[in-house]
Amino acid sequence: RRQRQMCIRDRSHRNQPGNGVFTMRFGRRKITYYDTEAGFEAEKFAARLLLLLMNEMRASGRRRIVFLCIGTDRSTGDSLGPLIGSKLAAEMTGDVTVIGTLEHPVHAVNLDRTIEEMEEHYPDAIIVAVDAAVGRWDHVGLVTLEKGPLRPGLGVRKELTAVGDISITGIVGGAESGDPLFLQSIRLSQVMRLADCISRSICLGLRIIGRRVENFSGQTVPF
Repeated sequence: RRQRQMCIRDRSHRNQPGNGVFTMRFGRRKITYYDTEAGFEAEKFAARLLLLLMNEMRASGRRRIVFLCIGTDRSTGDSLGPLIGSKLAAEMTGDVTVIGTLEHPVHAVNLDRTIEEMEEHYPDAIIVAVDAAVGRWDHVGLVTLEKGPLRPGLGVRKELTAVGDISITGIVGGAESGDPLFLQSIRLSQVMRLADCISRSICLGLRIIGRRVENFSGQTVPF
């Protein structure tokens, strides 16, 4: 759903040691990429996510976390967000909230209303936005993680409201056509692999916080 200006990378990099994770800069933006087809390590993704969350907590004093999972189950390629949301909703407790599931998806039609409701009910929450993305064909299967808002819809020529303090995407297809209909032809196995890798990493990261990290009052963080 997001289209970025990426450098050209040959698929052979996925067969080389140490290339499962790499970082690219676009101006002031720093995006970390994780290859789900080259020995994906949930621990590395979880560690980076934890760092971003803890930095946000220290800077703002906010403790509640909201995962906003964007997409619709009516399109295979666009179902990544609600698939992840449903997986997370079955695991999350305490000060973690999940919005956007297969049963109650958040998509282009209701995104603005959902953001307004989040601002009303969770004004002090750290928002982690999750969505499917499109990019270069040689980046299909990569997961991205970055500090900053997610811009849903750009890859299919839609301008939707930017949202999130931290953003996570799974690149499900190439962006050359810009046609939203092509998302319906993306293989479900590709989307499921991305959903499994992302949800597993998030759950791992939050379990580590719950066991090992103390908040500013000296009490264990309640998730």
